[in-house]
Amino acid sequence: MQFGRTYEEFEVGAVYKHWPGKTVTEYDDHLFCLLTMNHHPLHMDTNYAEKTTDFGKNVVVGNYIYSLLLGMSVPDVSGKAIANLEIESLRHIAPTFHGDTIYGETTVLDKWPSKSKDDRGIVYVETKGYKQDGTVVCVFRRKVMVPTETYIKARGGEQPGRPEPLS
Repeated sequence: MQFGRTYEEFEVGAVYKHWPGKTVTEYDDHLFCLLTMNHHPLHMDTNYAEKTTDFGKNVVVGNYIYSLLLGMSVPDVSGKAIANLEIESLRHIAPTFHGDTIYGETTVLDKWPSKSKDDRGIVYVETKGYKQDGTVVCVFRRKVMVPTETYIKARGGEQPGRPEPLS
């Protein structure tokens, strides 16, 4: 299984479809809200959501959807990353509800060598998340610092910290 890419492996215009998707449960939403101290009743209180909102039901907190998509993209985009440098933009396009399944895909918009070190480069990507019916729910752009093949080789290969099994 591939886990990230080196700078040389990224091609401008490439699209990586992240799979599998994730069906969002009420538990997922509530746990994220509790962990991040987001107690807005739109996410936590069914009675409130049904009676006082345009949606008529709880909406999944948007930053959970963003975090989910970021995580989905790791094997394709940032598994070998040295650093996530910048989230340039984050847009929540449409609501997500309990029971929706989220899928993601990332497009490589640009890439360039690092100005300060020749063993790494910057990759500029856009990730889109969409529901099971194709509705786009979240879009974000980020810049990721990734190693070159030279960087990987100089540090002992793909998994330098992994111990060898005992015979």
